[in-house]
Amino acid sequence: MSRIAFLAPDDNMFEKAREVFHGVHDDILIGKGLLSQGVNVAASMVSSGTEVIITRGGTAQAIRESGLEVIVVEIPVTGFDIIRTVEKAKLYGSRIGVVAFPYMISGIECLAPILGVDFRLYPLRNEYDTESQVLRAFQDGVDSIIGGVITDVVAHRYNRPCVLVESGAEGILQAAQEAERIAYARKLEQTKTNLFRAVLDYAYEGIISVDSEFSVTFFNPVAQRITGVDGVGAVGKRISEIWPDLNLEQVILTGKDDIGQILKINEIDVLCNKIAIVVNGNVVGVVVTFQDVNQIQQMDARVRRRIYDSGHTASFCFSDIEKTGQVMQQTINIAKDFALTHSSILVLGETGTGKEVFAQSMHNYSSRNKGPFVAINCAALPGQILESELFGYVGGAFTSANPKGKLGLFEVAHEGTIFLDEIAEMDYAVQGKLLRVLQEKKVMRLGSDRVIPVDVRIIAATNKDLKQLVSDNKFRADLYYRLNVLQLRIAPLRNRKEDIGLLSEYFLREHAGIIKRHIKLSPSALKVLVEYSWPGNIRELKNLIERVIAVHKQETIDADVIRLMLADQQDDIAPVSIMHDEAEEIRKTLILTKGKYSEAAKILGMSRSTLWRKLRRLGIKYS
Repeated sequence: MSRIAFLAPDDNMFEKAREVFHGVHDDILIGKGLLSQGVNVAASMVSSGTEVIITRGGTAQAIRESGLEVIVVEIPVTGFDIIRTVEKAKLYGSRIGVVAFPYMISGIECLAPILGVDFRLYPLRNEYDTESQVLRAFQDGVDSIIGGVITDVVAHRYNRPCVLVESGAEGILQAAQEAERIAYARKLEQTKTNLFRAVLDYAYEGIISVDSEFSVTFFNPVAQRITGVDGVGAVGKRISEIWPDLNLEQVILTGKDDIGQILKINEIDVLCNKIAIVVNGNVVGVVVTFQDVNQIQQMDARVRRRIYDSGHTASFCFSDIEKTGQVMQQTINIAKDFALTHSSILVLGETGTGKEVFAQSMHNYSSRNKGPFVAINCAALPGQILESELFGYVGGAFTSANPKGKLGLFEVAHEGTIFLDEIAEMDYAVQGKLLRVLQEKKVMRLGSDRVIPVDVRIIAATNKDLKQLVSDNKFRADLYYRLNVLQLRIAPLRNRKEDIGLLSEYFLREHAGIIKRHIKLSPSALKVLVEYSWPGNIRELKNLIERVIAVHKQETIDADVIRLMLADQQDDIAPVSIMHDEAEEIRKTLILTKGKYSEAAKILGMSRSTLWRKLRRLGIKYS
């Protein structure tokens, strides 16, 4: 259906419109109807999608008064139309009565001296005034009358001289051009309105707009979901009927926004903003935006993980832990029970027993398995650096800080697990700050005074006797008891010899694809492995198998090969002697690198963690 329609009052104008629009405005629908009949025709057009109707005189006025949701463009009565009509009416005499609706009469008097006629005006309010005004004109002694179609019909009924004011082609074209402009403007406005409504309807926030009389003018679907109120039914109601505790009076009275207020509606906590709508200095309404606090927290967690996800995931599960003996099975059962709680866990075990494997498995078995698993070795970093890694910092917090600041690992681990390995090596000052995080569930970045809530489960691990360290005042007693809520002890490999064979076979299979051949252990070789004490536990066993695979070319590994490898391995782990001038060498290197531990370790040919341990052992401090 066309967006624009032309409504002609009679057959003559109908035909004229068809002629004028042909080839120029073929998209305009042409219909016919006068006054009340024209209203019925217009109603049918509107129901079919017409937005703009072109018509004239009383028909235009009748359509406007009918309440139809349509724009009416009147065909203008031009000076040429009046002149042509008056020239015909002068044939009856110079006294001419004008019986027409006001828009046709306006300004016509100024043409009287120019055209040499005497105009007498008889305005119409509606079509029912026409007969009385026509008769009155002739009673007043006019020679003829001019007017619209209804005037012409009544005059001819009484056989009185009347000349119809006909709209010329120029007036019809002018009206059509105006209608086209209006239709185009409406299309643009509807596009903007639909875009604006789509934004509001699909926003994450509930949005309600209220006018200065506190009546609801807009209510989006999210507002409907949170409040439980029908959005369509809410429009037009007073906001106090829907949300009594909202209290918009102060905003409308002062024009000042109310931002970040926590309110409750429909048993849901929401973060609410009230923004005054000010036009020409006057408050004409308020826009209220609000969002479920739980959704904000969930989105915050997703954003943290998305921005800072750099492999903070747990790859091991309990099914990955190879075991045969009762000792390990019992440890796994205890770990599963611990995983289902939200308490802190302290994992105790010698080096190489698989403490992080258990930590990852407990994370994946817990309700936090969708969250991040963040691991950090507390022995690998100096105190200040460890503090900045754990808690983050704001830009400019210290000399070498990133100017944009940095998120701490506790924030990264939000709604997940943080694994603090070698917790016994943590600096005493950092232990106090860690205790505060455990107690308050909040972190404060270095250089900031703002606290950030975090929901993190802590798993700590150590191969040291923490209780003895507490007695020696090297570890905080309050932190120890905070961490030691649930304690998981992992037995050393020498205490579960039944697992050695299965672990060995597992490591052999793991490397079979790399060396493109299968190697197996002889019974005598397995016996040697079982009898060995394994101070390095599973890690040492894995390293031994890798070494055997690398040098052994036979399909079966015998006892002599294992003994030889074990002898070599024991030589490798002999205590490293410290040269008498090593301390001085380390100091000079740190001065050379301006305290940059990574660069110093590279120059000295050792790992960063080895350098850090030597610094502690030698008592070297660099500032």
